[in-house]
Parts: sequence; structure tokens; C-alpha cells
Amino acid sequence: MHSITRRMFVFACIAALTWIPPFVSTAQNQASFMAEDVLNVTNVSVADLSEDGRWIAATVASLRDRIGIDNSRFGDPTYFAPSDANVLVLNTQTGISEKLFREKRQVRQLKWSPDGSRLALLALKGDLFEPMIWERASNKWQIVKLPSSKSAAENSELIWTPSGDQLLIALRPADWQKQARDRFLAETKATVVVHSTKEPFLAWEDLRRLAAVRSLAAYDVKSGETREVIAQTKLNSYDLSEDGALVTYQEDITKKTDYDVIFGSENQVQIKPATGGEARTLIKSTKGITLIWSRDGRHYAYAKDGNLFTASIDDKEARQISGKKDGETGGKGDGEKKNEKERFSAVRLSAKGDWLIASNKEGLWLVDAATGAKENFLKMNEEDKEAPRYQVIEWNGDDIYLTYASRTKWERGLAKYNRASKQMTDLVKDARIYSNFKLSKDGKTFVFIAAEGNRPADVFVADAAFKTVRRLTDANPQLKAKRLAKTELISYLDVDGTRSYGVVYYPVDYEPGKKYPTVFNIYEQFFDDTFQGTINVLTHNGYAVVQPSVNLEQGFPGEAWVKGVTAAANKLIEMGVADPERLGVQGTSYGGYATNLLITQTNRFKAAINISGKVNMVSFYTDSPRLGVRNIHAPEKSQDRIGATLWQQPQKYIAHSAIMFADRIKTPLLLMTGEQDHNVPARQAMEMYYALRRLGKEVAWVSYTNGGHGMPTTTIEEVKDYHQRILDWYNDHLKGDLKKKAEVAKAESGQQ
Repeated sequence: MHSITRRMFVFACIAALTWIPPFVSTAQNQASFMAEDVLNVTNVSVADLSEDGRWIAATVASLRDRIGIDNSRFGDPTYFAPSDANVLVLNTQTGISEKLFREKRQVRQLKWSPDGSRLALLALKGDLFEPMIWERASNKWQIVKLPSSKSAAENSELIWTPSGDQLLIALRPADWQKQARDRFLAETKATVVVHSTKEPFLAWEDLRRLAAVRSLAAYDVKSGETREVIAQTKLNSYDLSEDGALVTYQEDITKKTDYDVIFGSENQVQIKPATGGEARTLIKSTKGITLIWSRDGRHYAYAKDGNLFTASIDDKEARQISGKKDGETGGKGDGEKKNEKERFSAVRLSAKGDWLIASNKEGLWLVDAATGAKENFLKMNEEDKEAPRYQVIEWNGDDIYLTYASRTKWERGLAKYNRASKQMTDLVKDARIYSNFKLSKDGKTFVFIAAEGNRPADVFVADAAFKTVRRLTDANPQLKAKRLAKTELISYLDVDGTRSYGVVYYPVDYEPGKKYPTVFNIYEQFFDDTFQGTINVLTHNGYAVVQPSVNLEQGFPGEAWVKGVTAAANKLIEMGVADPERLGVQGTSYGGYATNLLITQTNRFKAAINISGKVNMVSFYTDSPRLGVRNIHAPEKSQDRIGATLWQQPQKYIAHSAIMFADRIKTPLLLMTGEQDHNVPARQAMEMYYALRRLGKEVAWVSYTNGGHGMPTTTIEEVKDYHQRILDWYNDHLKGDLKKKAEVAKAESGQQ
């Protein structure tokens, strides 16, 4: 059989498959799962779906394809970290797959032409991304020839005109790359670097903002000519109306660094004819609002201060359709905090902009965009933490499609609400993990990603009613012969009596009634049993791994981990799974920070690993300048949840710094860092290492010289070393005592 024929036959067989059983039989699972396998697990991503639903553009890549990153160039706008992939075109009707390049390529922005005959993309060539167009019928490539004075912007959004004759591409001046690179070198290599408050932007934010310097051009596929649509400016985003007549775009007008929003920007919204002409300002400032657009590109909506606004491009200004207008009084109680039930967010507009979906604390509403009349079509009490959650993803005619996720059991899927009949219908609902639902423009075909628990995902296709569902890819056939952990969702009450959930990954040789060394992998909230390579390495080596959820409270986050993680540990002990004398804990980034803080509050864990986690909130507060305001924003307003500046609440910064309580730590601690980590600098771990040494505590520090944030990905050897060191740490501290006892018992038995 010829190779092409064989390939077509294999994929045709795959296309005929229906759903896969939740677990491959243990008879098939004979091989071990090691760090080498972590490198080889592939992830499939659907980049685009043709309007008729027949053609999928997808990429398939593994961790091995991302090896070789130069972390020292973090923040360099001219550097693109390795991210090679196989580029595939899948036929949803036959299941046949075609690889577009012989070798793996680093690509972006895969976009089908309206008729599905062409696929445009950006492919990395040297140090620039090159626009290319693939002709499906002839299987030939066309290189988009740009003016010699221009190059394609790597963050370009490729947009086809309705006829498919032209392609919109964002461009940069040819000397932009040199200017950006020189600017980066000035911040990292210059003999003298000067920063001043007289500069409106932080230096690294100013460097990042160079990425917005772009123009917009239209490339004619037949003639090969390029014409300018939008002159060079700070162009943050752009789009083309459905009829191809108008271009709307957001132009950056930010005046200075915004400390209230990470990478915050202020824009004005402009509109102009696609064929040329003067631009007109639709919205003077987007500060405090997030725009949503109808599919026709002629209507928009937004919420501001909880009030809803709608407009068309022909209106001089948006009209307010909910809440009190300026000048109105509310009578008794006016001036008090606005009723939270009356605060709305704009979610989605219908295709023609005549209806709006909005949300508030009570659920989802259908709102008449002209009159503001509204109807609560899906009740979702925000205060009910165990009620299922729905999220609008598509709107086709009268049908509104929503993803569904239970918050008390593994039940996820897709539902459809019909506006005319006012009926909600479940299209699919089961324990699988779903993502990336895409409905073709003709409304007939769904493409999506789905996975069994603790298994990598694959691509599936279904009709709009989900009467037929077919699997299109088998991305990881090698895992059918691997031993992967079974999983379970558990619930427990924390110290405050709040119900929480966690995910248990069982050892591959799990025997009910036998107690196992158990590692708690912590961060914030966990619910889904997604596939994670490192966890499977641990379960293969005889460990149970638990991902427990914690309930973080603004202003007092430090208590959360000791309340939630210890409660989860109690649950595993009660279940007879965890050996109370062999508990370990670890986390990465925010989870590493949590781990280090946790072991200052409890001695229950016999081993701990902090991977790229901070230990000192005071020194970290204004550190990592390459992240702009991120490390200031985190404690003040977001993830760290302190809720104040260092000078407003210095005691809270001290209370949430593990370094201040290092003398209380009795748990052996392994610190793992990357010397080139510009998210959480390695000097954070250095502080803890030398503090614990001074205190006579057991501590080890592994620093990967070229590593960045989290698991090192500079070389394959580093990935393997990383996993082996984690295993060695737990083997020494959670299995070592048993090994010694066994050796002693064996020796004593021999003497007798």
C-alpha cells in the first residue's frame, strides 16, 4: 500500500471513531511514564475553522518543540522563543489529515479565506515572520511580497476581505527591529542606564509598547500589490466589517504608566472606509470599558460603571439602556452604593446588533439593544458557589450556545438556548474536559477539543445538534501503552466549614487500603483532572498526588493554605490513601510562594519544594522591572490579595513573607529556580536558602543558570534533571525512613 494511501486510510478510520472509553485497560498499560515521556506528549490546537465547517487548520506540538529558549532575552520584542509545530489541515467530512510543511515550523495567525480555498499564516523565517498563503487545490505556497521598506508585524491579525481577494496585514517599518533591539540592549547591556520619573512610562513598559507601532495594509492576492489602509500609529487592534466596507481600529493614546491595570492602555476607537478616506472617532476613550462588537461589525456595546451602552457606527454617541442617567435621582437611599443586582457587564451581541446578552449577579439576560427591555433567561446566583456555571460562546440566529460546567462533580459540556422557544437543551454533558468550541459561520458544524481525565486532548467534530460526533486526531498513540494515574474528585470542609474540592491522582499501582506517600501540589483552585506530565511521573513512582483548592480572602491570604491544604490532607488520611507520616507539598510560582509560607505555619509535611516562588513580599514588591507594574499590582489589587500598598499596610507584607518566619520552618525544603527568571527572580530563593542555612535548617537550592520561570526548558537534559531532583527529594524524605527500616529489619532477620 502506498504511503499516501495508507495515511488516508488511517485517518479515515480515525474519523469513523466515536467517543473513547474513559480509561484504557490496565492490560494495555504496561510501560512506565518518565521525564522522556513528558517531553514527547503532544498538544493539539485548533487555529481556525473554515466558514463552511469543512476545513480545520491545526497545530501539533510537544514540550520537546519548545526546548532551547533564551530566557535572558525575556522582554526583547525582537526575540521569539522556540515554539515549532506540525501544521495540519483536517477535512472534517473525511477525517483525512494533511501536513503542510515537511518539517515543524513556528507559525502564527492561521486564517482561512471565506471560501476555504486558501489558508494564510505567518511563518518564522530567520528573525522575522513571513506572510504566506497556501492554495488548497494546487497544494502550492505563495509568499506575500511586501514593500522593501516594510516587514510583517509578528502580532499581526490576518483578516481576509469578504471576496477573498485581499488580505489585511499589519506592517512595521524595516528599521523597527533594529530600533527595538537597540532599545532592549540599552536596558540590559549599556554601561550606564538612567531611569527618571520625568519619563512618562516605566522603561520596560515603554519598550513593550513598541510592539503597537504598526500600520495596516491590504495585500492583493492576484496582483501581488500592497496598499496602505491605516498609516503607522500605535495600533492596538483592528477589524473589518462583515461586508468589507469599513475598518475599525483602536489607537493607543495612553499618556503614562497605569498602576491600576497590568499593561494597561487607553485607546480611542476610530473607523474609516476600507478603500481609503478620512478616519472618524467613534469613542474618544476606552478607559474603564471593554467593547464587544456584532458580527456585522456595525454595532457595538459596552458597560461602564455597571450601566449598559449600545450604538451603531452611524450614531454620534452610544445610548445608555440601563441604570440611572446623569442628573437622575433615585429618591430614598440615593448616594448609597449602587445595588449590585443593577450592575451589568456586556457579554455578546447578536449578529446584527439588535439584541445584547448581559450578565449580573443574578445570571444572564437578553436585552433589547434599542429599548433596554430585558429578560433573565438563565438564572445563575453568583453567591451560590456550588451552582453550575454557563458561559456564552456562540450566537447563531435564535440559538445561543453556552459551555456548561458543574462545580460539584465532573460534568461538563455544551448547551443551547433558543430565544424563540425559550428552551434550554443539553447538547453534550459528561465527565470529559471540553475546550475551544468553534461553530462554523454557516452554523452547521462544531469543532472542539476534548479529553478524558488525565489524558491529553484531541480534536473532534460534530453537527450543530451533536447527533453525530467524530474524533479527528489521535495525537498521542504512544500513551496507550503507558501507565497513567486514575483520578477522583474529592470534597472536604476547610477549618472555617467552607466546602472545597480537590483532585486526587492515584499511584498507578494503587491498592485500596494501602497508605501511600502523598504530595500536595498547591496553587489556588483546582477542580478538573487535566493531564500533567510531572504529576504522572510522581504517580508512576508510587506517590499519590493531590491538587487541593483553597479559599483565598482579600487581605488575609496567608491563612488560606494552612486551612485548606491541611483539611485536604485530613481527607486523604481519612480515605486511607495518604500516610500521615509521609506527606509532601510543592508548588510553582504563586504555588511555590504558598508552599514556603505554609511550612512556616505547620510541621505536618516531611518534605517541601518551592519552584520559582517568592519568599519576601517586601523585596519582591518593586522587583522584576521587566514585568512593568505586575509585581506591584499583584499585592495591591490582584493575585497576592494583600489589598494595600506597602506603606499603607507594611505589617501585612511582613506577615505574608516566609523569610520573616524562617526560624519556624522544620520541613526540609528544596528551592528550584532559574537564574534568568524575570517573573520571580532567583534572588528570592537565595534569601531563603541563606536564611535557613544560618538557622541550621535542612535546605537545598537548585539553580538552573539559563533557566527561566518554572520548569527549565533550555535543554532536554535540564528537563530530565528537574524531574529527577524532585523524585530524589521525595524519595529521600518520604520513602527514605521506610527503606532504612526495611534494611534494618532484613539485617535483624538474617542475624536470627
